[in-house]
Amino acid sequence: MKKYEDEQYQFESIRDKIYPWVRKELGDISEKDSPVVSFINDLRIIFVIKRDEDVFEVLKDDMLSLDCDVEALYYASCENLVRDVEFVIANTWYGGFAILADGWHEASSLCFKHIWQVCVDKLKDDLLIMAPTKDTVVFAPASQKEIAGKMKEHGEQAYQQAQERDKISKGLMLFSKDRKELMAYDEG
Repeated sequence: MKKYEDEQYQFESIRDKIYPWVRKELGDISEKDSPVVSFINDLRIIFVIKRDEDVFEVLKDDMLSLDCDVEALYYASCENLVRDVEFVIANTWYGGFAILADGWHEASSLCFKHIWQVCVDKLKDDLLIMAPTKDTVVFAPASQKEIAGKMKEHGEQAYQQAQERDKISKGLMLFSKDRKELMAYDEG
């Protein structure tokens, strides 16, 4: 019997429990046996099944039927995230901003263009964004270089202090108010 035939793995049973997680290093997750979506820079999205309050299981290919559409899986997982996780924007001590959620899904906020669009509309500026760990996403108006510099220091410190499995990236991203998209940011 294939895993996807087992009741606890049947797509209809787990569909509303699947969430996207943004990662750089996949650790012991293999792209050969897990659905993975390329994202910005060298970031990728993996999918997890919430099994209990703080228990998540990485979704593997053998848990999905052969006709499973990964793009549809991505959109379904984002719908679950919108339904189940509240994202809050908070001020930082240095004048930037942070995304707060539940400690598991902060980096998943990168998947939501509407969060970043609301922020650029309010700030009337491009955003520099950093996701150093799974539970730390910070951003600042791109034109405010001093604040952006402190944000980057904050992000690098969070990255250094994080456990290896929680680290994401020290790289920066830009949400352009004119292009209305999240993209890699080249500091050079």
